[in-house]
Amino acid sequence: MKRLLLSLALLLLAGRADAADKLTLILDWFVNPDHAPIIVAAQKGYFAEVGLEVEIVPPADPSDPPKLVAAGKADLAVSYQPSHQIHVSEGLPLVRIATLIATPLNCVVVLADGPIKSIKDLKGKKIGFSVAGTEEAILGTILAKHGIGLKDVEMINVNFALTPALLTGRVDAVTGAYRNFELNQLALEGKQGRCFYVEEEGVPVYDELIVVANKAKLADPKLRRFVDALERGVMYLTNNPEESWKLFVARHKDLDDELNKRAWRDTLPRFDKRPAAMDKKRYERFAAFLKDKGLVKSLPPLDQYAVELP
Repeated sequence: MKRLLLSLALLLLAGRADAADKLTLILDWFVNPDHAPIIVAAQKGYFAEVGLEVEIVPPADPSDPPKLVAAGKADLAVSYQPSHQIHVSEGLPLVRIATLIATPLNCVVVLADGPIKSIKDLKGKKIGFSVAGTEEAILGTILAKHGIGLKDVEMINVNFALTPALLTGRVDAVTGAYRNFELNQLALEGKQGRCFYVEEEGVPVYDELIVVANKAKLADPKLRRFVDALERGVMYLTNNPEESWKLFVARHKDLDDELNKRAWRDTLPRFDKRPAAMDKKRYERFAAFLKDKGLVKSLPPLDQYAVELP
């Protein structure tokens, strides 16, 4: 009888494993502490407990993830609120279903011991950037608040070498730097950075990292299960940061270094504790900002591209 019960239990477990629904999640960039709730949810088995097998894939090209979801080649993608609103204005059938990081990470960084003490001091200086478009609009807004404009500075594309460009003196400041990474990179090189926070300099607050799905698949119940498991990952991470770090580096041993430890510490307070919830006014304000800066001509109604799943 015991053998029969054991056999039935094993068959039941096998059936559950076979029945797991698969989801493909494309990250915005290589795995890093910004993705901690996703990794923790996977490591703790929260996705498996709701019957999901989530494949977490770093992109070959950081611009690809939303496009892959729009084309039906992936189920979910990590994206950015500003980029998402631009993508939607261009006609991509994407919908925000969750938030990972609920505050901007972007900032304008200078060396603390350098000549730049205020935004006004950037006049006539060189500013490095990685990605054109929203960065120029954000920087232009910041400069305008202090009576100068983009014509008063020299913009230099340094690709993704923001910290080296600042350390070597190639530029006087960088925009698009992440306050949880670049400031720590500078510190590890023996330099202190000063961060001018975009949300304190005239730019509307926005969600830095979000999860987007294809509009045509919005009714798929797997999406809500994913978000529920993600929330469990966030709460475990919040309550158990040290144990969560161990789970993170157990899965990604190459990230077990001082930079990622510091980035982990600085990113923890910024994760959204209610990833399913959405601040509609925040999206509406930033939509108005994008229109004002000429980055979008129009956007569909908010409920067509950003939702709280039922």
